[in-house]
Amino acid sequence: MPTIGFVSLGCPKNLVDSEVMLGMLRNANYHITANEADADVLIVNTCGFIQSAKEESIRHIFELARYKEKGKCRALIVTGCLAQRYHRELMEEIPEIDALVGPGHISDIVTVVNNVLGDRQRRSHINEPLYIYDEYAPRLLSTPPHTAYVKIAEGCDNRCAYCAIPDIRGRFRSRPMESVETEVKRLVGNGVKEIILIAQDTTRYGLDLYGEYRLADLICRLGPIPGLKWIRLLYCYPNRFTRDLIKAIAETPNVCKYVDIPLQHAADDILRAMRRPVTKGQARELIKNLRREIPGIVIRTSFIVGFPGETEEHFQELLDFMEEMKFDRAGVFTYSQEEGTPAAEMENQVHGRIKQERYHRAMTLQREISLVQNRKRVGQILEVLVEEAVDPGKGVYVGRSSFDAPEIDGTVEIISPKPLNIGEIVKVKINRALEYDLMGELAQ
Repeated sequence: MPTIGFVSLGCPKNLVDSEVMLGMLRNANYHITANEADADVLIVNTCGFIQSAKEESIRHIFELARYKEKGKCRALIVTGCLAQRYHRELMEEIPEIDALVGPGHISDIVTVVNNVLGDRQRRSHINEPLYIYDEYAPRLLSTPPHTAYVKIAEGCDNRCAYCAIPDIRGRFRSRPMESVETEVKRLVGNGVKEIILIAQDTTRYGLDLYGEYRLADLICRLGPIPGLKWIRLLYCYPNRFTRDLIKAIAETPNVCKYVDIPLQHAADDILRAMRRPVTKGQARELIKNLRREIPGIVIRTSFIVGFPGETEEHFQELLDFMEEMKFDRAGVFTYSQEEGTPAAEMENQVHGRIKQERYHRAMTLQREISLVQNRKRVGQILEVLVEEAVDPGKGVYVGRSSFDAPEIDGTVEIISPKPLNIGEIVKVKINRALEYDLMGELAQ
């Protein structure tokens, strides 16, 4: 059978799509290789969210296209968000592409590969995205074997002014609770210890299926699964934290006391222009409530600087809010003017130089806050998931605490007098704090 090389770009939600496609190809007896030069078919699952992601996707497409001349590559397939959003332009401008596959045609990937290897006809497989994988879809995990993302819903109904995701991914649609539970049980049975629940809008889960928010019920169903050590929540919208959800996070022992809440700004004028669902006052009350009801909770958020119409006064209001709330984790992004979105047509677009200057000022402040928050961990004993043996001969390992999501948060360096196994969870006494990372020794 031909050999498949696969590149996955973008967010964890896109990574799940990649793993499903890889699982389908493996079940069809295609060989999977990490060496792109050895691949008969190269597939790149692209991101098309913001300008920098689009540029990265295009760069990878051209890099992979070269293997048609210098490698074994007989076909190049482009999937994902960029394929969905720019299918006409890609087919017209990059003749090396043999097929495009949008999110609505993920389940057809084997047929697409068969076709491009057979009749060699260029095809674009793009329609309204309605597909969402279920518990029966095969997955070839590309994460470490102890961690897996589980997508509980697809699409988005929020229509934020700067975002094209609803046009790319379609309307919000949840998976049934039984489907998610079955998949999680199978993953845990295969050795996964950390399940990360994701969606474009995780806290909206269940509204379309059940007529009400059901993330709390889902957590309560997953919590008792034997062997499931950590349940982590990402992409939680601030206006959908029900009393039941807060209670479920607080009272379910294996739910990480960590939530990711994208707030995007703090000035009410900018929040209204962004079409965001909460005011600064509402966000402040939510954060205070979470910290009161779930002592020790770590809160991650994200902010956009340089949105159209953002003045220096608006930006200073954001800095003041960051200083007041002291978020444990925060990502800062410069506004990307995306065609087809309402914000792209707004007046008072902010100059790129000003956006960069505000980005650096916000990140400098967050580094200072992060260091102060991390120093509070010195002397504490944390549960840490061991992920890498840096120098096992000297007892040096690296892992993540339950307060750190993979890829986006910090790490914990562990000094251990005994060998540790990758994937085990150990107790570590923290003795040093850096801006983003912690250092400690195995607790006796």
